[in-house]
Amino acid sequence: MLEVAKKTRRVPSLKTLVHARVLRHDEAMALTTLFFEDGELRVPIINDAIGSVVRVRIEARDVSIALSRPMDVSITNRLPGRISEIEYLTPPYVRVSFDLGKTSLQALVTKESILRLALEPGLSAWVMIKAVAISNGGIMPDHVPAPRPWPSARKTSREPT
Repeated sequence: MLEVAKKTRRVPSLKTLVHARVLRHDEAMALTTLFFEDGELRVPIINDAIGSVVRVRIEARDVSIALSRPMDVSITNRLPGRISEIEYLTPPYVRVSFDLGKTSLQALVTKESILRLALEPGLSAWVMIKAVAISNGGIMPDHVPAPRPWPSARKTSREPT
């Protein structure tokens, strides 16, 4: 046995928080669709009402990368993006940052994947996230401020009495 195999390597804990709105529930599939600035995410069904705002935690270790549009795969969430940064961490781990538009998403892959796929900043690619990887523990209610009342409902001192 190699000496390296005896050492335990700690997987870096990287995550992305996405603010989303509950778009619809699919009772037959037991999935909820969440809408965020750069697309939709399908997750195991949640109890939040349609229109509710939630925060979604996506663990970088649950994000896969494809160079072409993934078609015949079981992974439900597939989003196009561009690699914005690659950071080499404790071997074999590498953090890949994706720009999805307004959202930055992290993926954790191995150095071998970086070399095999020839990943580099600026490259267009697809991120894939299993729906079951985003469990209820990763979805929390989020609070947005309520809109202020419209001023026409108030009378000002300059108006004639």
